[in-house]
Amino acid sequence: MKLPIYLYGHPVLRKVSNEITPDYPDLKALVADMWETMYYSEGVGLAAPQIGKNDRIVVIDADPVGDIHPECKGRKFTLINPVIEILGDDKVSRDEGCLSLPDMNESVPRVEHIRLTWVDDDFNRHEEEISGFLARIVQHECDHLEGKLYIDHISPIRKQLIKGKLNNILTGKKRVDYPVRYAPKRK
Repeated sequence: MKLPIYLYGHPVLRKVSNEITPDYPDLKALVADMWETMYYSEGVGLAAPQIGKNDRIVVIDADPVGDIHPECKGRKFTLINPVIEILGDDKVSRDEGCLSLPDMNESVPRVEHIRLTWVDDDFNRHEEEISGFLARIVQHECDHLEGKLYIDHISPIRKQLIKGKLNNILTGKKRVDYPVRYAPKRK
């Protein structure tokens, strides 16, 4: 089932997500809905807060950018309770976009090399060192689990420059081709 994407300004996007246990109700169905929602919205990743669930679940299919970023070729996984360890201090700035911030992108500095530990939706444990653009995708999606958005990593000047676009999302003036939930109206 296609679920609505929660857009910038919705409080659910700013909450730290909860750990998942093996007795999580209907986990496989939720993960299947997340995949369907992500593909319908033409994303390469989706975190549970983006569909209104503050749970530590992420789906990623980086293959669509595999021609440009070879480390992404054929990379598709479900991350439950992911933990990132930063390997190295060098950061590289590259453009990022987000389904919760439609039709926007900004240059975001991130490290290029991480160690990722997670369990899959069968609760099998995995650990892998990941580099390049794939590491960026993982960091972006895992930021959602901590209540962060990619715009939290940009300079105050850039934030001022995009204020109008953000306000258009907040006020419901921004329209997109996939189902969405806007932030509740402020009183």
